[in-house]
Amino acid sequence: MIDLTPAARALTPLVTAVDARGLDAPTPCAGWSVADLLDHLDVVAGGFTALARGDDDAGPGTGPWDAARRAALASRIDAMAAAWADPTAWEGTAGAPGPELPRPTWGRIGLTELVVHTWDLARALDRPVPGMPDETLAACHDHVVVFVPQAPLPELWGDPVTPKPDAGLLDRIVAVTGRTP
Repeated sequence: MIDLTPAARALTPLVTAVDARGLDAPTPCAGWSVADLLDHLDVVAGGFTALARGDDDAGPGTGPWDAARRAALASRIDAMAAAWADPTAWEGTAGAPGPELPRPTWGRIGLTELVVHTWDLARALDRPVPGMPDETLAACHDHVVVFVPQAPLPELWGDPVTPKPDAGLLDRIVAVTGRTP
């Protein structure tokens, strides 16, 4: 079992820091604006929370990305981390929101979504990337180096980038996913 809470805590302040002027800013996600990334995170948070709990996703929020909706997204990200804190979330297999995979794999995918999109959003907002514990980054790195090259949906990732020899774990993670650290 992996604790998603540190990654969620790194991401949520960035989500709430977005303002109306920054919504159209580009992100490192090919072709996505900050608003597009927030839309994606809203789907991720709801879908991965439902997956962990074994229930139905209530669906993403609607409306403009105003302060209230950004705060709601931050709460949904926190709820996702809390749902994966339940040991039963890591047992068995699941097939939604995608292919049938072991639940530990889904949990690691959720962790990767939080870690990588924290980096994406920080870059888009021209802010420092919030720190995450080494054990969080190591768990994500261990996952991406094995999973991304064999991912069931390879079109979700860019071609890997070679990081600098002295690159830290986060730079190595984003490089595996096709981003340039």
